[in-house]
Amino acid sequence: MTLRPRLTSRRKFPKFFCILLLLLVPIFVIGIFIHRQKVSYFFRPLWDNPPAPFTSIPHYYAENVSMDHLCHLHGWSLRSQPRKIFDAIIFSNELDLLDIRWHELYPYVSKFVILESNTTFTGIPKPLFFAINQERFAFAKQKVVHDLYPGRVAVQGSYEDPFVLESKQRGAMNTLLRRAGISNGDILLMSDTDEIPSPHTLKLLQWCDGIPPIMHLELRNYMYSFEFPVDYSSWRATAHVYDPRTLYRHSRLTDLIFSDAGWHCSFCFRYISEFVFKMTAYSHADRVKRKSFLSHSRIQNLICKGDDLFDMLPEEYTFHELIKKMGSIPRSASAVHLPAYLIKNAEKFKFLLPGGCIRTPE
Repeated sequence: MTLRPRLTSRRKFPKFFCILLLLLVPIFVIGIFIHRQKVSYFFRPLWDNPPAPFTSIPHYYAENVSMDHLCHLHGWSLRSQPRKIFDAIIFSNELDLLDIRWHELYPYVSKFVILESNTTFTGIPKPLFFAINQERFAFAKQKVVHDLYPGRVAVQGSYEDPFVLESKQRGAMNTLLRRAGISNGDILLMSDTDEIPSPHTLKLLQWCDGIPPIMHLELRNYMYSFEFPVDYSSWRATAHVYDPRTLYRHSRLTDLIFSDAGWHCSFCFRYISEFVFKMTAYSHADRVKRKSFLSHSRIQNLICKGDDLFDMLPEEYTFHELIKKMGSIPRSASAVHLPAYLIKNAEKFKFLLPGGCIRTPE
């Protein structure tokens, strides 16, 4: 009797799973396409390397301590005369922060150098906000050197990199600084309007010999107001001992960073319309993915929650930091160690202080 080999029957894949797979794969692909920025940011620790770490310079300060002692604590020496300080900014529309900045720094700054354009970095025509509101800054008139940078209106259907336009405007600042009378050995502050060095930082720069020729300023990072402290990750502001090779920049120039040197209050506006303006005007305007992002009610809701205006994940290089910073920014009830002019005028600037998240529409 011949034995026949037993035929193994193939188990058919259930039709239900085939249909489910056919439905899920396109949904998965579409989901990745729609949320590709979030997916990319979430996996950033896998595809991107963090920049080289800064070397922190400790910052010593306390009230009623002599400048001689403070300079020596930093390893520096006291000068016989103070340096001149030039505060140079590219200005857009941050009128309230400019008011706080200039009042806070007025006793220490020799010249406030301010350059504004009639277009945004994205090529949108805009008012000359500083020129229109000069009366508000009459207290600093004798120290102000102001000029207009002629922008370029974007042509429909064409694209020009906003970072290129931003770079050109920052380059024009070099000519304006020379016109303002800056000299070798003076201190030049390069920062945006919302990046405010503290007065005791400026006093050290002014009175101490032996400071590094270039150092970044580590600023306490806030979002929407001083009610929402984020971290100490703001580093783009710099202090330079000016020489003929100094060029106005807003990028990394050295590995040295001076610790706890001031405040960076991002998107710290009084009016919702100012939020909308910046979201469409600055170099990252491509983050406005949908028209609904500019809804006044949506923006107001996100401000009070401490959530991201662009529905983005944090830009971090480790999963630990990424997960730690996901979600809303925790509120702070502290209004300690903030600009003195802000506290003296707390009623005027209550929208920047704890409990003041409700904004005026216009």
